[in-house]
Amino acid sequence: YVSLEPCAHHGRTPPCVDALIAHGLARVVAAFEDPDPRVSGRGMAALKAAGVATDTGLMAEEAREINAGFVARIRTGRPLVTLKCATTLDGRIATHRGESRWITGEVARAWSHMLRAEHDAVMVGIGTAMADDPELTCRLPGLGARSPVRIVVDGRLRLPLTSKLVATARQVPTWLATRESGDARRMDAYREAGVDVIALPGDAVEQPPVPALLDALGARGVTRVLVEGGSHLAAAILANRAADRLAWFRAAQVIGGDGVPVAQPMGVDALADAGRFERIEVRQAGADLLETYRRRD
Repeated sequence: YVSLEPCAHHGRTPPCVDALIAHGLARVVAAFEDPDPRVSGRGMAALKAAGVATDTGLMAEEAREINAGFVARIRTGRPLVTLKCATTLDGRIATHRGESRWITGEVARAWSHMLRAEHDAVMVGIGTAMADDPELTCRLPGLGARSPVRIVVDGRLRLPLTSKLVATARQVPTWLATRESGDARRMDAYREAGVDVIALPGDAVEQPPVPALLDALGARGVTRVLVEGGSHLAAAILANRAADRLAWFRAAQVIGGDGVPVAQPMGVDALADAGRFERIEVRQAGADLLETYRRRD
């Protein structure tokens, strides 16, 4: 029983179907057909031709969700994007003075680490990187090795060379996405520290070129990326309709209108232009709630 049709092409490894046939399996059940055009039914056909009984469709919906990142990259060339938010009831991520530790409780924060372990990459904007000096690793017992690639979106190359993200770049991969017209010497300094610099086209400093960034991540094999903020990056992701999922932790607090919003202004003039999502799950996370949403196309 497998969640995806066994592959039938040579890539980094030989075809999976060859190994299944060689081991004499009598029956193979795949949840759904591989959308990769190099496979697309050829795996099951090869098994049938070898006399192996096959079946598809068992728990297909659940399997598609498990493989959603892979499917997104195959179909669009980009990873599945999950925007994670931790807010008060009124949608604020910090007070007007910038205080945000901690809006949510320990259970929600541990859950956030699990989300990191479930994604290939975690991404933040330069504001968050400078304000919090985060590690962006998974610090749950036994899951340290599942820490994702860490990505900082930094159009002005302001990330300090002394930051934790740069200092640990040789232990946990760190990528810095910036504009290709940036200071070449500064880029070299990051590279010497072990940071992989992704130089993107365009001269926009404040608003990252989200489509080009996601294309670059897809080309590097990233299938799922967790966007953790802050509000400028969240606005850019939402404005570009790039958020496929929302993981929204909501704490039972109210800060008020002078607090920092979850997303900066996006220039939405009419409700018809607003991004729309459907809530697919609500779970208790200690004293907080975790609401999961899926984009409605």
